[in-house]
Parts: sequence; C-alpha cells; structure tokens
Amino acid sequence: MRISRKNKLLLMKIISLFSVVRGYNVAVIVLAQYLSAIFILAPQNIPALSIVLDWRVFILVLASALSIASGYIINNFYDSQKDLINRPNKSMLDRLVSQKTKLYVYFTLNALVALISVFLSWRVLLFFSAYIFLIWFYSHKLKKYPIIGNITAALLAVLPFFAILIYLFKKDHFRHFEIQHVEIIFAHATFLYILILVREMIKDLENIKGDLLADYRTIPVLYGEKVSKTIISVLTILTVVPVYLLIEVYDVGYMDIYFYGCFILLLFFLVTLWPSAERKDFLKLHNLLKFLIVAGVFCIVLIDPKVLIHGRQLVETQLTQ
Repeated sequence: MRISRKNKLLLMKIISLFSVVRGYNVAVIVLAQYLSAIFILAPQNIPALSIVLDWRVFILVLASALSIASGYIINNFYDSQKDLINRPNKSMLDRLVSQKTKLYVYFTLNALVALISVFLSWRVLLFFSAYIFLIWFYSHKLKKYPIIGNITAALLAVLPFFAILIYLFKKDHFRHFEIQHVEIIFAHATFLYILILVREMIKDLENIKGDLLADYRTIPVLYGEKVSKTIISVLTILTVVPVYLLIEVYDVGYMDIYFYGCFILLLFFLVTLWPSAERKDFLKLHNLLKFLIVAGVFCIVLIDPKVLIHGRQLVETQLTQ
C-alpha cells in the first residue's frame, strides 16, 4: 500500500517534531524518574507497586516530561542558526516544522503542564512554573555565557528527578525518611550532576565552530581548548568522591558493578580527551558520557532487583525475619 504525498509529508513532520523534542531522551528520563522513585527516592516503607500505580506520581512524571519536551523546543528555536553549522543533517530534519508551529506546541505543552500541576498542589505548579521559566531564560540568555551556562544546563537536567520528592516529602512519608537516605540521594545526584556537567563542556568543544560564529561565549571560545580540557579533567576526577561514598560508605546493592565500570570508562575518557582535536573525536567522548548516563538509568534496578518482583516492603520484612 503506497502512502500518499500528503500523508508522507505529515509523517515527516511528526518525525521532525519528535526530533525537536528529543522524544528518545524524554522516554529515558521518564523511566529514570520511576526507577529513581522506587529504588532511591522513596522511603523504605512505600511498596514499589504503589509508586508505579500512584496517579500523583504519574502526573509529576507527565508534567516533567512535557516541560522537558517544551524546553527542547525553545532551545531548538533559539539555536536554529547555530545548529545549521554544528548539526546540518538534524537541523534540516527539524526545519520541516516551522518556527511558528514550534512556538505553538511550546506554549501548548506549558499550558498542559500548568493545568495538570494545579490538580496536585500550588507547590507543584510553582515548581514547574519556575522550571519552565528557568529553561527559557537559559535558552535565551544563560547558555551564551561560559561556566554559568554549563552549570545551569546540568542543573536543569537533574531537577526533574527531585520533582518526585515534592510528593514523597508529604508529612506521612517524610517521617520515615532517614538522614542516611538523604545522603545517598545527594551522592547519586552529585555523581549525575558532575557527569552531565562534563558532557555539557564536551558539547562546547564539539560545537566550537558554530558557537564562535553565533557569538556564544563558551569556555573553549573565550579561553581555548586547553583550559576547557583542564576543567573537564578536574571535574571527571571529582566523580571519585561520590563514587567512593556510594560504593564504600552507603549500600547500593549490585549497582557498585556499574560504578566500577564507570571508573574504568572515565579513565579511558581522560586518556582520550587530551589528544582529541577534531569534532568527531569530541562526538565520540560525548557519546561515551551519554552511554554512562543512560546505562546508569537501567542499572538503578541493580540496587535491589528483588524489589521489582516482591516489592520493597516484602523484601525488608524477609530481611528482618
């Protein structure tokens, strides 16, 4: 059966919009939020199944996904000229959807976030309103400046995971929260934050040509590749601190296998970083960091695989008997 030209064009526009909102990234973030809620963020008195089936958690995850998707749209809107240089193939696909349509979808998604957030509480509405504004401000202004742009980008990537805590920190749940649990969350968040920050700085090296022509004052543009590589190396070495805490001090179950693997791959990353000079070299390093981040999402299950089958409450009961 042949597809008509009109339907083919519509399909291409849908694919283009999916590319603009980076649907694959949004899907990974949704999975990461649920796994983080079950294995890291939730107090141990809450069963895994109750989190998965909780409509409030679903709304928080949905609001996060929609706000992140709208963030990709506004970021794409402001970066359209730069992306023509750095990512010509993706840019041509993204341009199948007009700038006017992108803005229409952007405001529609933000309106939906506000609508569903208000069903939970004013705190949730305030959180996502601030988050959406910060994404816009970053895309419009902050990303053009060195250091602060990188720090903000990494912060925006981590913040959605803490949206779940808005629900889990209700009084009836918070009283079961232990100080050590907060420390574990902080250690995980710190490792993820540094990893994302390093990736953002690698992207600056990867996109230096487009940033230079678009007047983006990134670290490589202002201070050169050597300074940028030095900062990246220091940040990569700093990941040792949260990794040590998560492996040696806190109990992360079988996930320590992932952190040992990260340690080896990050050593390889550092060795490969300094001789890298071409865009293709930095793209490989970027993909390596992306692999570590995505692999970390799936490896959250290794903290306690039995939870998926039995639920956390049953596992804790069995351990105390």
